[in-house]
Amino acid sequence: MISFVGAGPGAPDLVTLRAADRLAHADVVVWASSLVPEALLSHCREGVLVHDSATMTLEDVLGVYAAHPEPARIVRLHSGDPGLYGAIGEQIDWCETEGRSWEIVPGVSSLAAASALLGKELTQPGVAQSVVVTRLPGRTGASFPPGDSGPAGFARHGATLAVFLSAARPEELQAALLAPGTSYRPDTPAAVVIRATWPDERVVRTTVGRLAADLAATGETLTVLVVVGDALGEAPVARRSHLYDPAHSTAYRLRSRPGEVSGRPSRRRRGAGGPRSGGGSCDD
Repeated sequence: MISFVGAGPGAPDLVTLRAADRLAHADVVVWASSLVPEALLSHCREGVLVHDSATMTLEDVLGVYAAHPEPARIVRLHSGDPGLYGAIGEQIDWCETEGRSWEIVPGVSSLAAASALLGKELTQPGVAQSVVVTRLPGRTGASFPPGDSGPAGFARHGATLAVFLSAARPEELQAALLAPGTSYRPDTPAAVVIRATWPDERVVRTTVGRLAADLAATGETLTVLVVVGDALGEAPVARRSHLYDPAHSTAYRLRSRPGEVSGRPSRRRRGAGGPRSGGGSCDD
């Protein structure tokens, strides 16, 4: 089995239980020292064979897989969540071609870690209900399908924007965010989040108009996430969510009685047979 495991944002205690289990039982681990802290390898057993992919090509990595056929347990440790800029597609294609069993073990994205570090809800009611994950085209422009121009294209929507893999070009990033038709303003809040959850994590709070200068001043180009949008503002929440509003109902809760704020279980909840986490859905 080849397990494509999300290493999470960096802290070794922010991997999932499944990820820790796969590492603990792995015979071979392929990881990138440039993106994943060595502390993550503390989940591995003694004697595991470790390959550092920081200087490896795809062919090198596939060669490791080929050298360890089933029933070897291989972990390919990817930073954050493998589903976001993880370059796992071509590895999965190889597994399918070679008849190798494989799985994806999701990880905590650096976006979630950045939100926690900033202390902000990225989908604040009345401010932003969409989060866009993107990057500057740059050398990987060929990866962009027609019509996808990255940050410049999404800036017109005014959603919370999470820009990965773009810290090396601060001027270009700021220009894209303020391109004609953008919904962002020079005073729109922005944040530069560096190595969230690592021991040396750092946050630079700024604005779109100051982003290029403040990002360049950090001197950082790797493991940097730029978050942009009014949801990062310092003002109190402008509008509370309907989910727990006494005036609104969900599948499990009725509207509160006039003059009251206590919740009332719906017929579905009364028939659920005991306490249960979660609730119904809401629009915002």
